[in-house]
Amino acid sequence: MWPNQSPEPTAVGAVSFAVAVHVASRRWLSSVSFGAFGARIAELTNQTITLRLIMEHEKIIFFRNFLFRAFITAIALAAYPHPGLAQDRALIPDSSIAIPPLQFDSSGALVIRASATSSQHDFDYLVGTWKLRNRKLTSRLTHSTEWASFESRVEMHQILNGLGNIDKYTDQASGKLYEGVAIRLFDPATRLWSIYWADSNSGKLDPPVVGSFENKVGHFFARDTYKGRPIIVVFRWDVRNPNLPVWSQAFSTDEGKTWEWNSINVSERVR
Repeated sequence: MWPNQSPEPTAVGAVSFAVAVHVASRRWLSSVSFGAFGARIAELTNQTITLRLIMEHEKIIFFRNFLFRAFITAIALAAYPHPGLAQDRALIPDSSIAIPPLQFDSSGALVIRASATSSQHDFDYLVGTWKLRNRKLTSRLTHSTEWASFESRVEMHQILNGLGNIDKYTDQASGKLYEGVAIRLFDPATRLWSIYWADSNSGKLDPPVVGSFENKVGHFFARDTYKGRPIIVVFRWDVRNPNLPVWSQAFSTDEGKTWEWNSINVSERVR
């Protein structure tokens, strides 16, 4: 051996030293570092759990508020619908209103009787100027389901001291001016309304549809022909909402057993 030098370590000594260092390290970690580390881990875990709980709570509040606002909006729309929304619904024929069953005499002529409430004032609500939104079938009595939409205008005034009134109707749906006129006359003896129509295409009056109002809905009927086919035509005036009156028309080719609605419009008063 070299003078003044420690003996060379053996393998057993090295292992013993390593074991001693490991044990000391574990004791130190357990007493100092691991305790602080564990506390920090616990703190972070609690913070994470708290944050997740807060986020879940916020989600619940957001979803609850969303549902509440949607519920309030639905109630508001139902109670105070926007005129446009109300008109869109009105442009679909109301299947909840039944067309009255038809009656015929021995010759096949329509027998029409006035309702108990029929009055010469039934069309008073229509006096003035109106803008109309219209829908009509592009092809009638062909099982078509294609509808065309357009706008038009009506100006109505009374005549004959209230026993009649006249509509002037205009639209440009075809690209050129189309005009029509409706003449409505009330018969005090029968208490029935007769409605005549003429337009700029034919220049002549169609056979009048005849009828009356009941519970703010009027039905008016006539025999007519369409492209050579005998039909019964019905006009319906629905004035349950007088601010948005709805007119619609249907044809029947089987004496009123079935009907095809082919035209409908809803009016809004021009202020």
